[in-house]
Amino acid sequence: MTGDSKRPHPASNEEALPAPTTRGRRRALGRMGALVLSVPMWPVSSAWAASAATIVAVRVWPADDYTRVTLESDRPLAAKSFLATNPDRLVIDIDGLELSQGLRELLGKVKPDDPYIAAVRVGQNQPRVVRIVLDLKQAVAPQVFTIEPVAAYKNRLVLDLHPAQERDPLLELVREKEAAERAAAQSVQDALGEMIGRIDRPQTVASAAAAAADKAASAALPPAPRASAPAVAHAPPPPTTPLKEMAPEMSQAKLDRLIVIAIDPGHGGEDPGAIGPSGLKEKDVVLAIGLKLRDRLNSNPKIRVMMTRDADFFVPLPERVRKARRVQADLFISIHADAFITPKARGASVFALSTGAASSTAARWMANKENAADVIGGVNSKVVKDDGVLRAMLDMSTSAQVKDSLKLGGEVLGQIGKVGKLHKGSVEQAGFAVLKAPDVPSILVETAFISNPEEEAKLRDPDYQNDLVRALATGIARYFSKNPPLAARHRAL
Repeated sequence: MTGDSKRPHPASNEEALPAPTTRGRRRALGRMGALVLSVPMWPVSSAWAASAATIVAVRVWPADDYTRVTLESDRPLAAKSFLATNPDRLVIDIDGLELSQGLRELLGKVKPDDPYIAAVRVGQNQPRVVRIVLDLKQAVAPQVFTIEPVAAYKNRLVLDLHPAQERDPLLELVREKEAAERAAAQSVQDALGEMIGRIDRPQTVASAAAAAADKAASAALPPAPRASAPAVAHAPPPPTTPLKEMAPEMSQAKLDRLIVIAIDPGHGGEDPGAIGPSGLKEKDVVLAIGLKLRDRLNSNPKIRVMMTRDADFFVPLPERVRKARRVQADLFISIHADAFITPKARGASVFALSTGAASSTAARWMANKENAADVIGGVNSKVVKDDGVLRAMLDMSTSAQVKDSLKLGGEVLGQIGKVGKLHKGSVEQAGFAVLKAPDVPSILVETAFISNPEEEAKLRDPDYQNDLVRALATGIARYFSKNPPLAARHRAL
């Protein structure tokens, strides 16, 4: 049963779980990350205890975008939730559950640097009800929902803590650009100051002799012609105007001069993706490659990169597309590591969207596998239903988008082929959900077969990752040299 969250709500019976004082909380956080546990004792019959659900795993995935808490159990859990204020906290009542060691582990999973959770309190609120109280660091828009068993997971109760007010990704891109410009200007100033410092230092005997020799040599030369006008001293550049003081048209002008690239490391959080023979997880290696590609592209002052995820957390497929469209991206690059039922399969591949049939049986199989990521990663089915209009809109991908995607894919595939073996020498097409932004050229890159022991070893190698990043960046640069982005792309969507 999906829990409902409402604000405000009376904290009934929460007295059984006393909230730590501010001073006490700080002391606890500084000492052990941690968190207060209060366990009221209620008489529980042995018959009911035998029928109660058992927590088999507790996982916490903190990130700036949102924090996810997952309780995995051997039986379905029914939960109700509400928000309380002064201070902000989320209260979750779970029916049919007895306090256990698994729930106690939740306390150690939450870290002091979690962006949203300050502390956790757990107790047997009633004989058949366990209450979890999350003390919050900021206002949140929570989602509490359940997921039926799938893949390696049993029943899951998911608590997603999203910020109450979503950040503006375009604003963040402009801020990043201005920060880079300030850092570059400061670097020039530091170098200039060091040079001036060397000139102003007291001369040693040797340097004085050298200066005298230079003066004598200069005296032997003919006099320089007199300048027709006195030299003008160059004033230092004015300080950068803070973003909050910029006029809206100035912000838009800065944005129009940017090439915005969305990099999408696949899977993450609850969804590990494919796993290699030695245990290398797809979600980890593609994140490492994505971060390296971001740093390489961001070294160009005309480029800013938006990461759909920059840490280990799950992002639903439609949300990845929405993130790219919110920053009005010029390109979308989704990074993955392939897998197959046999370890012999090998080679990199590049895919573009197909609005009709897939270009091959293998391409269709791959698209179906990647599109199933939402089921494994865990999405709120209610939100997906509410998102039906967005999904319908994303299905209306234009032929122009597909055409540009094929051009981009061709350039990237050509460069990747110089680094390692290709699985197929042409860009393939299939109905990948993550490629369905109707106005953004989008490709999905399968970097190698992680199921192949040799290629798994390559994916783990930082040198190979760097070669792959260089190939991706070169392919992107070649695409833009032939297909310059238009400033008109950066407009309100």
